[in-house]
Amino acid sequence: MDSLDGIFIGKGETQVFLTPKLANRHGLVAGATGTGKTVTLQILAEGFSQIGVPVFMADVKGDLSGISQAGSLNERLTGRASQIGYDNYQPKAFPVVFWDLYGEKGHPIRTTISDMGPLLLARLLDLNETQEGVLNIAFHMADEQGLHLLDLKDLRAMLQHVAENAKEITLEYGNVSAQSVGAIQRRLLVLQEQGGEHFFGEPALDLSDLMRRDFSGHGVMSLLAAEKLMANPRLYTTFLLWLLSELFEELPEVGDLDKPKLVFFFDEAHLLFNDAPKALLEKIEQVMRLIRSKGVGIYFVTQNPLDIPDSVLGQLGNRVQHALRAFTPRDQKAVNAAADTFRQNPNLDVATVITQLGVGEALVSVLEKKGVPSIVQKTLIRPPSSRLGPAADSERKQVFSNSPMSGKYDGLIDRESAYEMLKKRADREAELEAAAQEEREKQREKDMREREKAAKSRSSSRRQSSTESFFKSFARSLGTALGRQIQRSLFGTRSRR
Repeated sequence: MDSLDGIFIGKGETQVFLTPKLANRHGLVAGATGTGKTVTLQILAEGFSQIGVPVFMADVKGDLSGISQAGSLNERLTGRASQIGYDNYQPKAFPVVFWDLYGEKGHPIRTTISDMGPLLLARLLDLNETQEGVLNIAFHMADEQGLHLLDLKDLRAMLQHVAENAKEITLEYGNVSAQSVGAIQRRLLVLQEQGGEHFFGEPALDLSDLMRRDFSGHGVMSLLAAEKLMANPRLYTTFLLWLLSELFEELPEVGDLDKPKLVFFFDEAHLLFNDAPKALLEKIEQVMRLIRSKGVGIYFVTQNPLDIPDSVLGQLGNRVQHALRAFTPRDQKAVNAAADTFRQNPNLDVATVITQLGVGEALVSVLEKKGVPSIVQKTLIRPPSSRLGPAADSERKQVFSNSPMSGKYDGLIDRESAYEMLKKRADREAELEAAAQEEREKQREKDMREREKAAKSRSSSRRQSSTESFFKSFARSLGTALGRQIQRSLFGTRSRR
């Protein structure tokens, strides 16, 4: 039932379809734990793949890998399909490429430090404003000097270079303290110990590899293994935000298409906005607002609509709201907020129904012609055609062995970059300093030899002068005595005894 006319979601008062032409207006899948969000995510991904739209999503709980395998018919699923008029319901597997930042359960995904940029890296490292300023200086100097920042050792080397030249840098860029540089270096060490070094390096991800179709024209699903990654939620959210920003920067403007070029599911979306600084929230809002013109649809998956800032929530036109529980005042506030965002149905008390939905039921409102939200309907979500639950390890390995990405990203490339270039520069300066020192030593030795020679010459000159002085003095004395004798003889005087 999925086609360019619509992706079948389920049935309420009527059958509910998501319009592909408006799917890039983004969406929200929300609901308490255990209410069916994962199944909704799965059937939406299947629908997009079926019409040739590539999908990227994170497998947070490890149970989405079953989408690579055909489901099995059972009475519960076939009964639901019959109840909602899903007449051509059949088990089906979908094309999947497995990815993993750690390279354990899929192809490694990498980017470079330069591509990540100082803003996102500061978010990842949880730097304060002063430390972020120092990081910006390091990036600026690397750009000016043509130093490529590819991996963590490049950034550490660049920060060391900044620290060693802090006096000169401070005059041009502002204060750079050893304490700030040291704090950043310590954060980098923590990130490395958490496995973050696997994410930085080359070959970097080619975005076109996330936008593939298989031989039958189905959109390939890129599935990120996120079970281990969720132990470091800041790395998880920073990676996904980096990916969105790369798509935003790299993809051309395409205007309104019959279907998206890519659909991006952001599970555990609340982690993206937790403690996010204002500058980062503004960037997220900008990406959300403009990326749809690049043909990309973003769907946030979260437990509570209040997890999403109003500036972002207002841009999510397609909504699937599973059950919410009103146990606390905050829960009640979330129920009322969710109810108020729907285009009201006179036949439904939305605020009451939200708390009474069963598993596999949801309140659904999708964009219709001209982008107007449809009246909200209480909807039975259709059963997935792929397997509910994870694929077996043997099945996963089989999918991985047949991956079109085999061999492209599996080997790490370590080309010459900032670390090597700064090391060469330091070695060259050390050699020049050693040569200069050797020249200074030679000059000192030469000067010493010349001083010694001059000293000997002066000593010899002094001895010669003493002898001459003695004979001159003796001659003068003798001359004086003779002279006196001569005088007395000439003038008739007598010498006295």
